[in-house]
Amino acid sequence: MNCDFSIGETDKRIYGSFVEHIGRCVYGGIYDPTCPEADNLGFRKDVISMTKELGVPIVRYPGGNFVSGYNWEDGIGPKEKRPKRSELAWFATETNEIGTDEFAEWCRRADTQAMMAVNLGTRGPDAARNLVEYCNRHSGSYWSDLRGKNGYKNPHDIKLWCLGNEMDGPWQIGHKKAEEYGRVALEAGKLMKWVDPSIELVACGSSSMKMQTFGQWEATVLEEAYDVCDYISLHIYFDNIEDNLPNFLAKSVEMDSFIETVVSTCDYIKGKNRKNKTINLSFDEWNIWYHAAAANEAYMRKRTWDIAPAFNEDIYNFEDALLFGSMILSLLRHADRVKIACLAQLVNVIAPIMTINGGGSYKQSIYYPFLHASKYGRGKVLRTLTQCGKYDSKDYTDVPILDTIAVENEENSELTIFAVNKDLEEDVFTRFSLQGYEGYEVFEHIVMQNNDGKAVNSIERPNVILPISMPLSDNGRLETVLPKLSWNVLRFRRKSTN
Repeated sequence: MNCDFSIGETDKRIYGSFVEHIGRCVYGGIYDPTCPEADNLGFRKDVISMTKELGVPIVRYPGGNFVSGYNWEDGIGPKEKRPKRSELAWFATETNEIGTDEFAEWCRRADTQAMMAVNLGTRGPDAARNLVEYCNRHSGSYWSDLRGKNGYKNPHDIKLWCLGNEMDGPWQIGHKKAEEYGRVALEAGKLMKWVDPSIELVACGSSSMKMQTFGQWEATVLEEAYDVCDYISLHIYFDNIEDNLPNFLAKSVEMDSFIETVVSTCDYIKGKNRKNKTINLSFDEWNIWYHAAAANEAYMRKRTWDIAPAFNEDIYNFEDALLFGSMILSLLRHADRVKIACLAQLVNVIAPIMTINGGGSYKQSIYYPFLHASKYGRGKVLRTLTQCGKYDSKDYTDVPILDTIAVENEENSELTIFAVNKDLEEDVFTRFSLQGYEGYEVFEHIVMQNNDGKAVNSIERPNVILPISMPLSDNGRLETVLPKLSWNVLRFRRKSTN
């Protein structure tokens, strides 16, 4: 590794997350007035505390599939006057007890910023520009003055906006063809930026690289809406339904390929149309998702229209945390173009944080790689040349046993190497060559490892999966052992001369 071989600076927004009106993410998740941990507005202080610990800089809201049928006006004003709606994305009843103002207030309490999505499914440019006016204009107009009457005199000042969600998916409310979506995104984006020229906009990319529309969708949308868009979105979820661990851990290779393909498409349209602006990437949905699949399908078939049903609540095991860690490394490896990323989601629904209605919470296995990356993975990302063994799996070839990336924090004069050892059988003895970092030594080696790959945390046993600090080699030498099937954080700093 050489200090001059830099990929780029991390944008802190790659450590974002996602709160959608689905299951118990909002009601019972960030908001539960029955909980002893609730504050004066009913927000769970334990969830706020963990959100702060994770250092989440942005949170996407209110969806997701939910947003494509959402009337944002339902969620403002006196709560007793807000309508209950049949919510068609997840076949639940939406009470609208939490809406735009409440979420903006939750963001302030959680030290984060909202990344707001507008409905381009059942609605369009008019509702979108009105929402921007409601959130961002100081006063002197109908919507800004209404916000003041609703108790929020100062603007919410939301700077990052999503132009709909997964509009190429047939499951999406108001599903559109690429040309149709591109046109409405252009017109909505145009009006939104006329209201507030300082905002940034994310256009919908294809909802999955497995979609037949993938690739051509991005190209067509950018042909239409390039001038108003600043980013295009990517979404990916991995599963281990086949219970094939080597193949599962190799899936980060697919994530790398996904990113690079979308970058190529953006740059092709830029060159073809002789544009000066570069479109960067917003990976605003990513995670592992499969544990609750059967229960989810059964619930969706019943259509009981419950309020905040326990839904999509994957319980993550140790194996999941390893691929999850590699997915974070994939984001860092592309820090030059991936400027935004949102772990989907924050609480209860495919999430690192789990709560019990009425009180009690715990951290899932995936919480810890996210925490470490957010805490130590901010700064200059360096290319790592890793010499290690490789393996072939069912769907992938030449998969490196070690997945690594390095990040330099110049302000703290620290260097961090993140590493996932994917070897099922062997610990790996590792030496580090830090060119340009003479005099640096290891001062901390954090390891997360478990001999039971199916182990999980729970409310009764919250620390089954927990990172530990490993003993260091003599004199802080640049070598260590990475245990088999492990997530590793190695922190370096200049050796003291005292």
